[in-house]
Amino acid sequence: MIKISVIIPCLNEEKYIMACLESILEAEYSHERMEIFVVDGMSEDDTRKIVKEYQDKYKFIHLIDNFKRIPPVAMNMGIKKAKGEFIVRLDAHALYPANYFSELIKWHQELNAQNVGTAIATEVKNKNKKSLAIKEVLSHGFGVGNSDFRTGIKEIKEVDTVPFGCYKKEAFETYGYYDERLVRNQDIELNKRIVNAGGKIYLIPDVQCTYYARENFTELAKNQYQNGFWNILTAYYTKTLNSLSVRHFIPLLFVLSFIVPLCISLIFPQVLWLSFFSLVSYLSLVIIISIKLKNNSNSIVYLMLSFLTLHLSYGLGSFVGIFSVMNKYIKGKK
Repeated sequence: MIKISVIIPCLNEEKYIMACLESILEAEYSHERMEIFVVDGMSEDDTRKIVKEYQDKYKFIHLIDNFKRIPPVAMNMGIKKAKGEFIVRLDAHALYPANYFSELIKWHQELNAQNVGTAIATEVKNKNKKSLAIKEVLSHGFGVGNSDFRTGIKEIKEVDTVPFGCYKKEAFETYGYYDERLVRNQDIELNKRIVNAGGKIYLIPDVQCTYYARENFTELAKNQYQNGFWNILTAYYTKTLNSLSVRHFIPLLFVLSFIVPLCISLIFPQVLWLSFFSLVSYLSLVIIISIKLKNNSNSIVYLMLSFLTLHLSYGLGSFVGIFSVMNKYIKGKK
């Protein structure tokens, strides 16, 4: 059996890390052929205490301090310590089925891929109408675009990125390590770099992991704002748009479609109708889709608010990101 190195970047994950580790330990993959690195960003909750308890019990579990506190640094630290032939990048916010590792390795060998991943089933720990509405939106095409790993697939598909993927260790020597400038999008950027250089990444339908989403609008907005913000900074730092996909910029275009005409209308009032048309068109779609998604577990109001929170916070994050990049550019010129 091939040896694998599992790397879990984490920060303040006391609510999730125990279940995550238990799901990994229950895998059908031999513990003798596995090493686990929990790379912690100096958590201030009980995350480190919990991991240390597991470390004392299982000698192949290792807690590593990540003083820079960001995921790409954590991943690079783990990769450099790894002895496995394959590197599996996992998230503390998720659970993994018993056959997760064996399936990823099997398809690696059959597909001769650089990275193989699975679709995710979005879930929430605390089920109520609000959290279940957020879960529904984060699994719907209108909410997340053509993100196959979120909406699911029925057959093996070559893609540009996967979550919680299994990489050949040699891929990092060939294509480079994680970009430590990127607080977000480091997985997407690395995967795009692999694909753009001719490497193959596949999404497989045979197995699925469970990812726990944010459960209220404040947490959802903060998370999506940062995603949108770092889309722009990712393009700035990498000096290319090839590290992202069209779907990553749709929320920005939506926000611009009513902000720009609104600003122009201060001089040319007749342009104001463009903002009105954009907003009404979007809200009409949100209402129609929310009605279709309505069931006994959620509500139309929460579904609508989930879509609005997701798209507006993401788009506004990108909008602010543009000004941040402009500021960096101006400072660089001085």
